[in-house]
Amino acid sequence: MTDQAQFPEGATLIFGATGGIGAAVAGEFAAAGSDVAIMWRSKQAEAEVLAKAIEAKGRKASLHQCDVADDMALASAIADAIAAHGRIHTMLWGAGPLVAQVHLADTTPEQWRRAIDVEVHGFFNATRHLVPHMREQGGGSFVHLGSAGALRWPDKDGLSVAPKAANEALVKGLAREEGKHGIRANSILVGVIEAGMFLELSKQGVFDDAWTTEVHKNLALKRWGRPEEIGHAAVFLASSKAAYITGQQIAVAGGYGV
Repeated sequence: MTDQAQFPEGATLIFGATGGIGAAVAGEFAAAGSDVAIMWRSKQAEAEVLAKAIEAKGRKASLHQCDVADDMALASAIADAIAAHGRIHTMLWGAGPLVAQVHLADTTPEQWRRAIDVEVHGFFNATRHLVPHMREQGGGSFVHLGSAGALRWPDKDGLSVAPKAANEALVKGLAREEGKHGIRANSILVGVIEAGMFLELSKQGVFDDAWTTEVHKNLALKRWGRPEEIGHAAVFLASSKAAYITGQQIAVAGGYGV
């Protein structure tokens, strides 16, 4: 790695790369000089478009189909990504299903199980498969996309906030246990971003004017975030500029909860 480079040779492996936020984050990593391994489950066309956009920035992109709830498929996809790039220096976790907006008391066991299987079991297993590789390579970085709901509970968003809260504990555990191997782990608390799940649920009429007014009361910056702003924070946390930062949370949420 040169003095100017933010990343060593290798790639950032991105889960959830075909979503609105994930694609923007992938683009920011490519712009910052990192190759990208794109994990996708069902959106092949979107993954291929993203790969072309990354290659247009002069970086290498690889595509890997994977259902993160299937541990064997997950292990195989990660091995393929390592083979394609030689090294995975960063894993960005942004995988997650489109979750229903329901109160905890109205959440079904099936909804809860699916959220935990994808977000918690998926994140745990992905890190479990990558830690040995990162140790061998002399270090690495995990960046988890969490929820600003960790700062102030948002009614009906438990299927997103609660699983991510479990991952916040895992992030701290990884930071504590793997720091001696040069492995860092940090989390971004994501606020309302004009992309991905927010836009899809808005189209469905889930978020109305009354909801917008109420949420804005809890924002210091009276606007929604942009997906590239999540990318800026992710690139920083994964880069050499944050080499002495681990086990931390940074909220990119317009001051939500302040």
